[in-house]
Amino acid sequence: MSSQYAVSMRVPEVNAVDDVEASFVAGEPDALRRAYDAQGTPIYTLCRRSLGAEVAKDITQEIFASGWFARRQYDPSRGSLGGWLVGIARNKIIDQLRAQNRRPQLVNGETSVGTALLSPVEVDALADRLLLADAMAQLPARSRRMIELAFFEELTHLEIAERCRLPLGTVKSDIRRGLARMRRQLERAS
Repeated sequence: MSSQYAVSMRVPEVNAVDDVEASFVAGEPDALRRAYDAQGTPIYTLCRRSLGAEVAKDITQEIFASGWFARRQYDPSRGSLGGWLVGIARNKIIDQLRAQNRRPQLVNGETSVGTALLSPVEVDALADRLLLADAMAQLPARSRRMIELAFFEELTHLEIAERCRLPLGTVKSDIRRGLARMRRQLERAS
């Protein structure tokens, strides 16, 4: 797999994801901790890459607090909890970037306009990559592998069929169904 396209994904079991989402919506006592355990690392990474390490922890906490207080607005049928939290993160990061750019900062005794590590466009691109990784993680393993081979390793359908020892029609169907499922999930998330 080409390193420029490599996405590290930890694929939780579907029942565990459903349990976290259901308990989060219900407001169960350990739900926030479980949601943080499941989604804290990608959300923190998005914040750190966008805003820097010094504010990433605070913004990550704000995101989870906002998500917790707005949990009744989350609809699991429209997308994953991770995707919903990334949407909140995107908005919080953009708000923070705007605030930083409005607030003069002292640098070596001089006032200058603060610059963020990532622009709002780059934040959107990073959030989109996280949403895409989340959509990929929710695919069945075989469909996910077929899509990785086709798009990340740039193999033809015939090469995939030979490598996986599957009929060509099966490879094409798995890729088509996987892409359709990802499209539906990404449309629900946006």
